[in-house]
This record gives sequence, C-alpha cells and structure tokens, in this order.
Amino acid sequence: MTAQSTTVTVRQSPPVQESTSKEGSLLNTEGHLLGSNEDATGGLPAPTMTAAVVQKWNHPRSNLFRVLSCFWSLLVSGANDAAYGRLTSDQALIPYLEIYYDLTYVVVSLVFLSPFIGYVLSAVLNNYVHLKLGQRGIAVIASACHIVAYIIISQHPPYPALVAAFVIAGFGNGLSDAGWNAYIGNMARANEVLGFLHASYGVGGVIAPLIATTMINKANLGWWNFYYLMLGLACIELVWCTAAFWTQTGEVYRELVNHSRSDTPGGGLRTALFKRPYARVSWFCALFLLAYIGTEVSLGGWIVQFMIQVRKANNFDSGMTSVGFWLGITLGRAVLGFVTSKLGVKLAVSIYIPIAMALELVFWLVPHFYVSAVAVVLQGFFLGPFFPAVVVAATKLLPRIRRKQE
Repeated sequence: MTAQSTTVTVRQSPPVQESTSKEGSLLNTEGHLLGSNEDATGGLPAPTMTAAVVQKWNHPRSNLFRVLSCFWSLLVSGANDAAYGRLTSDQALIPYLEIYYDLTYVVVSLVFLSPFIGYVLSAVLNNYVHLKLGQRGIAVIASACHIVAYIIISQHPPYPALVAAFVIAGFGNGLSDAGWNAYIGNMARANEVLGFLHASYGVGGVIAPLIATTMINKANLGWWNFYYLMLGLACIELVWCTAAFWTQTGEVYRELVNHSRSDTPGGGLRTALFKRPYARVSWFCALFLLAYIGTEVSLGGWIVQFMIQVRKANNFDSGMTSVGFWLGITLGRAVLGFVTSKLGVKLAVSIYIPIAMALELVFWLVPHFYVSAVAVVLQGFFLGPFFPAVVVAATKLLPRIRRKQE
C-alpha cells in the first residue's frame, strides 16, 4: 500500500471446508449473501492477501461530485430511451413519425433497432476508450454523442439521418451506462448506490413522456421540439461529467489496471470473458441482462400502443400507463436496493422474478385497462432492481481494479 492509500485492516477468516471444482478451482463452501454488504467471494478462487481500497460514494468529496454527475448522465439516458418510444407510439390515429415521414409502421419501427446498434458498438469500443482516454474520455465522448444526436434530431432531418442519429445516441448511452456502472459498482454499499444510479435513469424515463406529451398534445409543437430540451440536458451532462472526471485520464486508468493485474496475475478483459470460472460469470450475467433489458425496453416502448389498440384506452390514459411503468422502475431501484443488500442478490432476485412473472400474466390475461395499468406499474417496481443487482454480482465475482484513495 502506498502512502496515499487508505489504511485497510485485513481480517483473516477461520478455516472452512473446501472442495475442488471441475475447473480445478477451490470453491469456498461457506454460505454467502451474494451482493449483500457482508458478501465475500461468492465461490470463486480466494483473492490474494492484498486488500483492495473500496471507495465510498461521499468520500473523498470529489467522489460525491462524480457520483452525482453519473446520476445526471443516466437521467439523460433514461429520457432518451423513453422519448423515442413515446414519440412513435402515443398517437390519436397513427404514429407522428409515420405521418411526418409518410412511412409504414414497420419502417418507422427501425427507430427502436437503431439504439441497439449503438450499444453494440459501445460494447466493442468501451474497453479501448477506457485504456486510451480513461473515464474522462467516457464522459466527453458519451455526452458529445448525445449533443450531436439531439442537434440532428431537432432539425427533423430525412428519415435515414434520423435513424443514424439514434445510433449515435445509443453509442453514447452504451458508453456512459457501462462506464458509470463499473465505477459505482466497485464502491462500498454498491447495491444502494447503484439503485439510486438506475433510479436516475427511471426519473428520466418518467419525465420525458410527461414533457413530450405536454409539448406535442397541449402546446401543439412539432415532435422534434422536445429534442431542444434534450440538447440542453446533454450540454449540462458534458460540462458536469467532464469536470468531475477531468483528472481520470487514460494514463490513470492504465495505472489502475496494471496495479490490479500485479495483485491478480492474468486479470483483465480476456480473463473475464474466456478464462474459467470468471467467463461463466461474465456470460451468464450478459445473458441475464439481455433478457432483462429486452423485457424492460419492450414493455416501456410498446405499452402505450398496447393500451390504445388492445385495451381501447384514450391517448392520455395510455400515456400515463407508460409514465407509471417508469415510475415503478424508479421506485423499485431506489427502495428495493436496500432490500437486496439485506437478502443478498441470489435470494432477492429469486423472489423478484416470480412476482414479475405473475404480474405479467395479470397484465396479459385480465382484459381491463385499470387492472393492466396497476399490474404494469407493479411489474416495473419488481423489475427495477434487476440491473443493479447483476452489476453488483459481477463486480463481486470478477477480478476488480484496486483503486488508490485520492
């Protein structure tokens, strides 16, 4: 430990019975509440006796400024994701974009696919950006992508350019989502802090439909005017996040990675993706999140159209159902994060999943608008903590970067 590092007391646990897995790793058979505050290694090979410095969200003071900037960045991402779903589905007759661009419903639905392309590109380049530019690079590029995308969209360009703009916005979302989750996921009390991080995403998802609906339906403004507001939010994101992470350059990040690898030989991206048992953790978490995000985005994006066409509700009531879904996600992430930390990720998620499934059956099978509306709000509440829970599990089980205290 260097002179700048926080003094850490290493407590040696009493001997426990061990067994050997097929991979040849020693697995600790002692029970753990995975993701709880008392969580340990979760059955992976025991770490070295070098203790990692686990930072707190509010200490040093610079961490508080950074964490709040991450919250704002996720709020922008949430508003972005909820907005295009609102703009393509909540209409009196047919979608605004379908009318404006004189396109079929199938072609207009490409708007939903375009952010996925951006996310895939960000997944490929995220590690490269971290190594070359550090968290400062993530802050600048993600915010700049949002700004560029919203400038293009606000000019209501030809439809191919609109789709390309959503790809750019999706790329920015992917960079910030991964970067800030990794940053906060390695902090003390990660379940709770990640819960508020993703609650910020939910807040964006709540306010975007409300504001967009008011601007379009009440003020009779064009759908593109909403993106002038998004442009302002993205400019704040650029200034705030860049200022918060200005000192976190690529050189600083590479030093942290090298320090971590010296403590855990063979660590890094290749180890996490292809070396057992870490690869098992990475791929299972990825598959879980694929299913979860598909469920969340599908519900959030199409709930309004479902309520209009199937439940025969009016535009306003259907729009409020979408708001309720995102509000449920927001409250679930803020409230159930504390429950998850007490129960542990494994038990908590095992409880949340069947509840969410039961609520989906109620939403689907009971042909009444108000029952469906309540069911989808509650479903959002129990779906909310899934993403932060998986991030916590991954950061607990995968080799982590050991960060010096500033």
